[in-house]
This record gives sequence, structure tokens and C-alpha cells, in this order.
Amino acid sequence: MTDLRIKAIEYAHENADRFLDELKAFSTIPSISTDEVSKSDVQRAAEWLSNHLRILGMDHVQVLPTGGHPVVVGEWMHAKPPALTALVYGHYDVQPADPLDLWISKPFSPEVRGEYIYARGVTDMKGQILVTLDAIESILKTSQLPINFKFIFEGEEEIGSPHLAEFIESHREMLKCDLAINPDTGAISPEIPSITYALRGLAYMELRIDGPDHDLHSGVFGGAVLNPAQALCELIAGMHDSQRRITLPGFYDKVRPLSEEERAELARMPIDDDFYLKATGSPALDGEAGYTSTERIGARPTLEVNGMLSGFTGDGQKTVLPAWAMAKISCRLVPDQLPDDVYQQMKAYLEAHAPRSIRWSLTPKHGGPASIADISSPYVQALSNALEAVWHRPPIFKREGGSVPVVLDFQRILGVPTVNTGFSMLDDNMHSPNEKLHLPSWYRGIDSFIHFYFNLAQ
Repeated sequence: MTDLRIKAIEYAHENADRFLDELKAFSTIPSISTDEVSKSDVQRAAEWLSNHLRILGMDHVQVLPTGGHPVVVGEWMHAKPPALTALVYGHYDVQPADPLDLWISKPFSPEVRGEYIYARGVTDMKGQILVTLDAIESILKTSQLPINFKFIFEGEEEIGSPHLAEFIESHREMLKCDLAINPDTGAISPEIPSITYALRGLAYMELRIDGPDHDLHSGVFGGAVLNPAQALCELIAGMHDSQRRITLPGFYDKVRPLSEEERAELARMPIDDDFYLKATGSPALDGEAGYTSTERIGARPTLEVNGMLSGFTGDGQKTVLPAWAMAKISCRLVPDQLPDDVYQQMKAYLEAHAPRSIRWSLTPKHGGPASIADISSPYVQALSNALEAVWHRPPIFKREGGSVPVVLDFQRILGVPTVNTGFSMLDDNMHSPNEKLHLPSWYRGIDSFIHFYFNLAQ
């Protein structure tokens, strides 16, 4: 290990308490992007982050407007050619904290208990943003940054990043870089680092079934009119077969099969069915036949019902035959599948199976294709070597079941690959009460990014 790396890591260890205090300060801001009441708090989080960049010595720091919440940008471009330029991505918005009564401590009053800090946003992803910046500070305060940096931090990731692609398009020159770094993924466990080389895409849509032109008395009309709620349930039930394969016509035509090498790598993950049972509280697991749970989550497409609504749902009873029913449906996509194709496949399924006694409408919401990276690229290997230097074991390469649309935006608009990593854990309760972050792993993450930045310079 070079003296420069040693000095930077020593600085990080000496300033660990202050780094934690800054995470606490950042996490007290309830930057809930989906809540109009929190709009000023989202702006306040953007200002906090931009001020932090200025304190670090970054240049041209700005809080720029979009059609929704602002984007924070900045840069440090003083490394001499042929130094790389890395674009660091993050999102400073968070999910709502509901239900509040399930939190042990207040969601926006960070509290350290044992090896964890608890607060909304600490793991998703304010803590991950600060990992990247704390590593930069540690190098800057002890030597010189070995590569150039640009930054883009958005405030709308938790609502689907509706304005980010447009922002990237209109700021191509400002964001020009060699690679993007996305720390918004997670690790397997505190003992095992990981690199996410593939992310699933998303096709989200809303299905509405209409029957009679108003709610009917179920005793007077039931049996003569098809209940839209019944029709919706039957249509949804038919979207999977007995092997839990999706029945939309052509759905699997573009699905890239898993190679034996990938299956072997995914099998290295120290996660078995018992883990998923404990993590979910389900009485048993279920899914597409012929695949392990890990393969189903990261490497196979899915179709899930995210919500359903129809008729009377209040306390008591009301014998109503509802006039309409609706469901929100999401499909997680794997490489080569496209959201528009899946939307058309859903339409074809409905045209073939919807009864003539109801009317239906299908509305696409948002989505994006999957992404997959070359794990042999020098950028990914630079991160792999950095993680191994800190954890003293090679990382596991994994696919992740969630979607990060910005990865595709960087590839499509800027023409650059993205390196995905992170130090949140599967049981960190992101999006749930008692969200937490494992502090020893977080500190190791800072050390890893110090190595990563130096490795990129080589």
C-alpha cells in the first residue's frame, strides 16, 4: 500500500466521528420527494449537500431546477491528463416514514444503537453518498486527488426520477465523463463485499376494468352482470401458469438465458431459502420453476400486482356490485427486454382473454430497460481490487432485483458505463420502519473508495 493511501485512510479513521455527525445532520432533513408538504425540506437537503461539496473544495457547485425537485451538481477537474473523469451519482430524497408507530426511534432523529445508526435515508442513500465524499475529503486533505470528479445528486429517485433523463440530455457537456459511479446498491453481508453487475428493468402499468355504469345492488343484479372485481381477479390469475411462468404472449422471447458461469457465480452468494423465509416472514417460498430464489430475484423477469382497488372496503358491510376495479402491475425485466414490448404483450393478453361483458383500459406509467456490465472491465476490476484490499476477500458479483434507471440513462445519453456498488444490507429496512445502516461496513466503505479512486488512476 502506498504512503498516499495510508495517509488518506488514517485521515478517514481519525475523522470517523465527524463523518458520523455529518451523516446524522444530513439524515435529520425529511427530504420526502413524494410528499408535497416536504417540498421545502427536499430543497433544504439539496442546499445541505451543495454546501457540503463547497466545504470539500469542489468547484462550480450549483443547485439547478428541474420540472420537480432540484439537481445538485459540482466538479473537481484539476488532475492532469490523461486522468480519468468519474461522474458520481446519488439521490438525496427518501421514502415516507409511515407507519410511524412502528419506529423504535423517531425516523428523522438519527440514533446509534450498537453497530447501527437508525433513521430514514441512512442506507437509502444518504450514507452511501457520504461514503464517496468522505473518501474524496480523506485524499484531498492528505495529498491530491488522482482523478477528476463530477457530481450529480438528484431529489426524485424515490418517485421514479421523472426529470433526470431530460436533465442529463440538456447538460451533456457539463456531465461529460469516462465512467459513472453509482453507490446505490448493496452488499451481501458485513463480512462479504459485492459488486452489482446487473440491474433489472421495470415496466409499470395500471389496468382498469369497467362494467356497469354505476355501482349496483348485489342482491338485485348479482348473477346477471359480470362483477368487474371478479373479472380483474380472473385476468390477473391467468397471467401466470402452474409453473409460475408469465403467460403474456412473447414475454420470454428476448429473455437472455443464464449461462452456467453466471449460475455458478450467483450460487456463491451466502443466501439460501432460509434467509428469504426469515427476511419476508412468508410461510413458504414460491416462484418460477427451475430456478433458485437468488436467480429468480436477480436474473429472471417477474410480474407482480402492486395494488388492487374495487368496491366497498370500509368497516362494516355494503352489498355492492362495484362498477369498476383496478390494479397496478409491475414487471421486472432482464437484459434485452424492453418496457414498450411488455406493454404491448399485456395488451395482447387482455385482447385475447378479457370477456366481452366488461371494458378494459391499460395505462403505461413509467419504466426502463435492464442493464448489465462487463465484470472484466478495468473500472469494475479497480473496484474489485479495492474491496478485496479492505475486506481481505474477493467480492461476489451479483445481480440485483431492483431497478436504477439512471444507469441506463448514463449509458444511453452519455455513452459511459456505470460501476455499481454499495454498503447497505438486505436487512437494512430500506423503505420500511427502523431503516438502519451498519456503521463498521460504512467505515470500510470509505476505505474501499479511497482505494478505488487510486486504482482508477492506474
